[in-house]
Amino acid sequence: MGEHNQEPTPENMTMMQGFEWYVPADQKHWARLEKHIPQLKKWGIDNIWVPPGCKGSSNQGNGYDIYDLYDLGEFDQKGSTATKWGTKDQLLSLCRKAQELGVGIYWDAVLNHKFAADHREKCQAIEVDPNDRTKNISDKYEIDAWVGFDFDGRGEKYSDMKYHWYHFSGVDYNAANGKSAIYKIIGEQSTGWARSGDVDSEKGNYDYLMGSDLDYSHPEVTSDVLAWGKWLAQELPGGIKGIRFDAVKHYSEDFLRRFIHELDTTYGEGWFFVGEFWKDSLQDMTNYLDRMNHKFSLFDAPLVYNFSEISRGNSADLRKVFDGTLVSRDPISAVTLVQNHDTQPHQALEAPIADWFKPLAYTLILLRDAGYPCIFYGDLYGIVSPDSPSPPSSPELESGPSCNKILPLLTLTRKLYAYGLQASYFDYPTCIGFVRYGTWDRPYGCAVVMSNAGEGSKRMHVGEMHAGERWTDVLGWTQGEEVVIQPDGFGEFRCGGCSVSVWVNCRAEGRELFDKDLL
Repeated sequence: MGEHNQEPTPENMTMMQGFEWYVPADQKHWARLEKHIPQLKKWGIDNIWVPPGCKGSSNQGNGYDIYDLYDLGEFDQKGSTATKWGTKDQLLSLCRKAQELGVGIYWDAVLNHKFAADHREKCQAIEVDPNDRTKNISDKYEIDAWVGFDFDGRGEKYSDMKYHWYHFSGVDYNAANGKSAIYKIIGEQSTGWARSGDVDSEKGNYDYLMGSDLDYSHPEVTSDVLAWGKWLAQELPGGIKGIRFDAVKHYSEDFLRRFIHELDTTYGEGWFFVGEFWKDSLQDMTNYLDRMNHKFSLFDAPLVYNFSEISRGNSADLRKVFDGTLVSRDPISAVTLVQNHDTQPHQALEAPIADWFKPLAYTLILLRDAGYPCIFYGDLYGIVSPDSPSPPSSPELESGPSCNKILPLLTLTRKLYAYGLQASYFDYPTCIGFVRYGTWDRPYGCAVVMSNAGEGSKRMHVGEMHAGERWTDVLGWTQGEEVVIQPDGFGEFRCGGCSVSVWVNCRAEGRELFDKDLL
């Protein structure tokens, strides 16, 4: 078949998480991201997962302390008009710039709970065992709970829904006696938690996570949040291209399936949906994907834990890096990552990854053929110290950009060269390699070798069609060295100790881009 009859090879897509936990609370992050977008596009970033942009309990919170879904930084509520990230006008400007440059926006939807209620209401509740929420440890009695949401600053613009005690399934504080506990609310239509099988079974029933827990068995809650999804899709210029759902273990799978179906039905399919189902149990993850009919992706938490363990081991076995991971079991449904806002330093799910190992980890998620990679804002731009004053005039970085600043080189390599069939050379515990052969219309390919011990070398086949070509390391870490591809298509590729090298034809189209200071 002639080349003109072949289907073009789809371009590799890369996602970036557009924030880290300690981004300054200066209400300027939407503007900061807008400024970065042109350069991110040149580096090969196609979609940005933005932080939760709905009004939280204050303009210092990251948005997971959500107060009002319909306030994107437009109304004077909870002490300010802007969210931590900025005003709605700044958000709209960011979205317009992204649309102009062909960069998609993925929204971070926090649908499990609410915070910062406007008033207390009395309701009936039962205390439950925090380690087994199916076990009652008190009789039913009246509590005084923060569950009244009036949204006075917004009034009835966009939605006239006001939330009351019967819209929630649980809280963790009784203002009547000042006691903190997990309280299961007994409502007019609800007897407490979501039914077994509709939320995760950890702790018996993991419906309750934090704040005032929304009850999706109540039709008014369901109706309001479904309407919000459609409103959001229309409210942002160019529309959002996807949604990251926070804490999906903790609220109704039935509701989430309906939410996704209604967006697909109303606006057409093609949305990207990914859930934060943070568990190291591969079986639980695949079971969840089955129940969601695979219209959904999950972040590959087991892969992050593998990276952490191998990076902190003494000459650990690199061949096992993908053992027990989602990307090895269900690559189409896996979003691969190295670090995020929950696993970064000082966070509850911190998964330490040694600095020297991060270039290897990013190479594995960006240049191999499986999974949808997500790079982390904190690895690209650095992580602000949690002790930095807020709002800071010039925030103090706890750590600078990771990977010796070569992360943009890796994302660009993915965009230009990481195509075609893959051959893996996972044949030695501390030194592994792989080859991407390229395709008919993206023909250059690449060869990767990495070591977590001393210097490494692999004789790998890149194809007879490359015979006589001179390949060099796009990362520049083997400066001055080149590999001449032999008539049989093999080359001897090396890397430094505890390092990685990515070899590409020195005359490949796009190689001139690597000679520039990408940062």
